[in-house]
Amino acid sequence: MTSPATPLALARFNALGDEAALAVLHEVCAGTAWARLLLVARPYATPDDLYVAADAALAGLGADDLAEAMAGHPPIGRPEPGDPASTREQRGMADASDALRTEMLELNLAYQNRFGHVFLICATGLTGEQSRDALKDRLGNTPERERETARAELGRINRIRLARLLA
Repeated sequence: MTSPATPLALARFNALGDEAALAVLHEVCAGTAWARLLLVARPYATPDDLYVAADAALAGLGADDLAEAMAGHPPIGRPEPGDPASTREQRGMADASDALRTEMLELNLAYQNRFGHVFLICATGLTGEQSRDALKDRLGNTPERERETARAELGRINRIRLARLLA
């Protein structure tokens, strides 16, 4: 239950109707199962309670639900037009050279062909070159290892987005 010590933004989130709360959660993560797990665990007393629940929900997603959650992210170097979150998160690619943009396009396609999903990395604070280098490194992963690496990166992205929600 929300207590007087609950931060105001978290109290507002706790008080939202289910439909509005689901919409807010879908702005954080495209995974429907993830959002529903967080929804039914409300109210949250502290931001840490929300973060722990978010991490647990993500860890429990099966392959199809994880794929749905990852599908909500555009490729690195091509933020979704009109989506301030992906634009902000991919800021490191904003000033990338044409050569780097072309290389990222080619690497993103190779990654998608190998793993069947978008390359997912918490790009906040990374340069375009750092994202490219991580993509190159991860192309050598096994599909199983890469799925878990992508899950971990999604968790980092979700935490950053939840923190913005509560700011």
